[in-house]
This record gives sequence, structure tokens and C-alpha cells, in this order.
Amino acid sequence: MNLSNQGLQRGFVLHRRPYSESSLILDVFTEEYGRLTLMSKGARSRRSHLKGALQPFTPLLLKWSGQGSMKTLRQAEPISLGLPLSGIQLYSGLYLNELIERVLAPEVAMPGLFHDYLLALTELAQSQNPEPALRRFELALLAALGYGVDFLHCAGTGEPIAPTMTYRYREQQGFIASVRRDNLTFLGDELIAISERRFVTKAQLSAAKRFTRIALKPYLGGKPLKSRELFLSSPELMAQRIAKRRSMK
Repeated sequence: MNLSNQGLQRGFVLHRRPYSESSLILDVFTEEYGRLTLMSKGARSRRSHLKGALQPFTPLLLKWSGQGSMKTLRQAEPISLGLPLSGIQLYSGLYLNELIERVLAPEVAMPGLFHDYLLALTELAQSQNPEPALRRFELALLAALGYGVDFLHCAGTGEPIAPTMTYRYREQQGFIASVRRDNLTFLGDELIAISERRFVTKAQLSAAKRFTRIALKPYLGGKPLKSRELFLSSPELMAQRIAKRRSMK
């Protein structure tokens, strides 16, 4: 894929870090070219018109050049104002960005996942509860990676999942009927909800979170997520989380 002669491309900054005295290195997620690393020369200087635009959660039109693993940013235009994320929604957005950085290979086009990412950010900006948006994006990410799981049929037998029965998850196989319950088992109703990306109850959301953590673990390895550590280090956000849990009981 030729990455040096493209026109303006839709994208988002996932992460930015300073480089030299006045430049930035940007990790970006683009609609047609996937995840890229770009250098923005002079972006930190006082006279740079890009200084405020190259922020996470701001929809951008980007143009770059270069053949190596790090391209040079040539043009950047905000499509609209940045999505208004704050508090737990901001940390949730940072979590999505870190997932993309950690899991996706560079320069692999995933336009469908780009759409899912934009939808997740929009949901985060509009909802007080980030959990449904996070779970839907995690499932979309797993599907984009080729992690195919049949939530509607038993592995081996092919029998339909029954809402009231218990099923055990076996990696690379799917779900089998089980008489015991533990962290690797799910109610059929929960599996159907995961398949439909429909999370009505707290139990369905909790089950989806358990499943995505299990499924994403091989991709993330043993290295902890920085966004999760930042969230856990915030006393104010932890207090909000505890209060929310109590209100749901």
C-alpha cells in the first residue's frame, strides 16, 4: 500500500509525545490506512497553527509523506471541535486509544473499526455510563482481529444456546454446556446479549466485561494498561465509581 501519495484522510490522534525542541511524534488511527506514526515538525512552537488541533478525540483530516515506519505530517485540518470527554468518559476514551495502540498492527486498513471507534467516542460524549460503549468497541475490535466466537451455538454440537442454561468458555473452541459456575461460565441469556451487543441489565454488562478481558488478554500480554492505572490513581473518579455501584444495588 502506497502511503506517501494519499489525499487528505480522516483520522484521530491516539497519543502524542514531544520530540526535539519543537516537534511532536503522533500515534494516529486513520480510516483508510489504519494505525500510523507521524512526526509533526514545529507543532509545539508558538507560531504553529497545529498546536491546539493535534489532540486526542478531535476529528482530523491528515496528509503525510514518507516511506519508513515514521512518516512526516504535511497537513492537518480539524473537521469539527473535539468530542467533549471529561471525568470517567475521558479515561474511557484514553482506554480505547491505548487498546488500539497496543493491539493493532501498524498500516493495516480497518475502516469498519474506525467507524466503530468514532461511534464509541460519540456514545461516551453523550452518556453518563461508559460501560456499554466500551464493551461494544472491545467486541468490534476482537471481530476485526479475526477472533471469531459463536455466542449463539454450543461448540461441537451446534445446538442453540438456551437463555437459562450455563455455558463454559473454552478458548479457540467456544461455549459448552456446564453444570458448574465460575469466572469462565456464562448464562445463555448473557451470551445472547453479547452476540446482539445489547446490554440491558447489570449482569449482561458484567458478563460482557468478563468475556472481553479473557479474550483480549493474549493480545495485551502481561503489561498493565496505563489508562487503567491513571483511573485507579484518581481518588475523585474512584469515589464516583463506588457511589455509582452503590446506587445500582
